[in-house]
Amino acid sequence: MYNLHMNRRHFLTTGALAALSGCGGPRADFELLNVSYDPTRELYRKLNHAFAAFYAGAHGRTVRVRQSHGGSGSQARAVIDGIPADVVTLAMWNDIDNIRAKKLVADGWENRLPNRSLPYISTIVFVVRKGNPFGIRDWPDLLKPGVKIVTANPKTGGGAKLAMLGAWLDVLNRGGTTAAARAFVTEMYKRVPVLDTGARGATVTFARKNIGDVHLTWENEAELEKRELKDLVEIVRPPVSIRAEPHVALVDANVDRKGTRAVAEAYLNFISTNPAAREIISSLFFRLGDPTPGDGTFPHTLLSADDNRFGLGSWTAIQTDFFSEGGEFDRIYQSGR
Repeated sequence: MYNLHMNRRHFLTTGALAALSGCGGPRADFELLNVSYDPTRELYRKLNHAFAAFYAGAHGRTVRVRQSHGGSGSQARAVIDGIPADVVTLAMWNDIDNIRAKKLVADGWENRLPNRSLPYISTIVFVVRKGNPFGIRDWPDLLKPGVKIVTANPKTGGGAKLAMLGAWLDVLNRGGTTAAARAFVTEMYKRVPVLDTGARGATVTFARKNIGDVHLTWENEAELEKRELKDLVEIVRPPVSIRAEPHVALVDANVDRKGTRAVAEAYLNFISTNPAAREIISSLFFRLGDPTPGDGTFPHTLLSADDNRFGLGSWTAIQTDFFSEGGEFDRIYQSGR
């Protein structure tokens, strides 16, 4: 297990730092820009260092990988608007596919790396205050009297999209109707005092500003929060949650213009297949695969939003129906204000 050696000030102020990092030091032979979603700063700091050492040993050339972090939807828009990303490592499939639709990423991008360009999976869990005073164990407990919920804006943050969909799917998975799911999620957002733009901002709101009773967040973000705040918070893993699929992709238009295709491909292959990289990923609480039935892993069931049995359609349809202007989230949030 890798040691983070993080102090409270470092982790809780990370969201306020400049979005672009990794710019210092002597000039390298190659420089890449990885545009990623909000709570992967610690992950890619370690992966980038490991890749630089690996590449130097294999090729005798130096490489520096810079990072940009923010809400996944906002990051996709930044790439579309011109930020010169060599690779994108975003929270949601449709965020990368939106970049593809602008002809910056090649068609069929999912098939260029193992496991459909999915180096790990994740899920959404709950962080509660010490002693779990509201007794929150599962999604229905979020609506207990007096509970205040912290989550980010699902229109800009990938984890926040997944939190909303996780609540929706839980109702359907229990046999509830679409109307019941809408009613549950509407009540849930009535309990959200502030919507940050991304996952790390929501962590700061819950942990540093001491707002809210339960924080809906990425599993890895919850673990870092608990590690830093020690016994002040607890992690609750509901029996069932949503399967998160943070894909990665080469930004073809940019690497061809910059002449960085070969090193960028090597970087993504390293993340996807190198044993040292896989160990780093696992050590920072990202999952290398789905839970095995009976292994005691919680959430022990991960639901996919695009599973046909839930009737939500493809991720493209989900993005349109739930998170576009005038979609489910807009209607739900406006009705609760």
